[in-house]
Amino acid sequence: MHFAPAAGRRVAVVIEASNAYARGLLAGIHRHVREHEPWTIFLPEHGRGFPPLEPLARWRGDGVIARIETAAIARTLAALRRRQKLAIVDVSAGRLLSDTPYVETDDAAIARLAAEHFIERDFRHFAYLGDDRFRWSQNRRDAFVTAVAGTGRSVAVYRSPGRRGTRPADDDEPIEAWLGALPKPVGLLACYDIRGRQALDACRRAGIAVPDEVAVLGVDDDELLCGLATPPLSSVIPDAVGAGRLAAGLLERLMRGERLEKDEWLLPPLGIASRQSSDALAIDDLLVVAAVRFIRERATAGLKVQDVVRKLDTTRRILDGRFLARLGHSPHEEIARHQFRRVEQLLAETDLPLATVAERSGFRHAEYMTVAFTKRYGTPPSRWRQARRR
Repeated sequence: MHFAPAAGRRVAVVIEASNAYARGLLAGIHRHVREHEPWTIFLPEHGRGFPPLEPLARWRGDGVIARIETAAIARTLAALRRRQKLAIVDVSAGRLLSDTPYVETDDAAIARLAAEHFIERDFRHFAYLGDDRFRWSQNRRDAFVTAVAGTGRSVAVYRSPGRRGTRPADDDEPIEAWLGALPKPVGLLACYDIRGRQALDACRRAGIAVPDEVAVLGVDDDELLCGLATPPLSSVIPDAVGAGRLAAGLLERLMRGERLEKDEWLLPPLGIASRQSSDALAIDDLLVVAAVRFIRERATAGLKVQDVVRKLDTTRRILDGRFLARLGHSPHEEIARHQFRRVEQLLAETDLPLATVAERSGFRHAEYMTVAFTKRYGTPPSRWRQARRR
């Protein structure tokens, strides 16, 4: 098989850019190209599931990185490979093009991490909201069911009342009814962030408290989608950049004529971005639940423990005792936990001065925030910000 020299290689990247995971793949490919010999990139614009088949069919080159999620694109690439003998790497779990190496997230690892997230918070009921159009959603469903089964529990799986492949936008009312019938409190894994936002919207319409009755966790950690959700959506962080980078490296090897040692390359998730939608403990103490909810809403407004005591018409001794018994820490620590989480967010995502960060996080003075932050994290906030940026 003859391939052009590295600097003259022509590579088609058939990946839509409408979601965070796809953009992460593109970023990983870009990093590989920037660090190695440059490619001439053909990047046709298209929406998910609707690739530009005619321009791709006419294209001539040396290699393709594609998210092969439809039979049409699989047929187009198969014809290209027969005609041009080019190298192909798939970045989809669909496995629609045989004899093609593929790079994907480790869906089983994602599901196990999600199950651990809820189990650590003492949930006894679990649910899964998927999208049957995609194999990776089915993989995550099956792995989540298996992970939860290890605790002796089961998972309530949403079944679309329409035909298989119904678009998520068509499911609003059935999802609302399904959520209303679930035993509470329940930890719900959504197959990706769009489904997670849909669950949050359904809960809001049905008057279901999030996260106290339904805790919601998405996948992809799309910061805009998650941050603009109400409440902000927790999400599993896939290694999309790593997947794109690995796919580009594998394609480089194939274009050099190398044989790969395997066809399947799975990358584990990087962790969970924990936000308000899953920031709950499945406890049956109504006083503690009400206190945690009040603290969550008011912590960054300079809330004091005595404010919580007055709000709930109890005593400091009773509140402290119930918190220690149910959560293992004091109400004061619960307030501090929310305040410092807000400090982290503002340091990582903005260039606001420390005085403004302190004010927006519920601290009266920047000096006090700095001392408390340094004691808690082992480094001053300014240095933490610099390290996080690097």
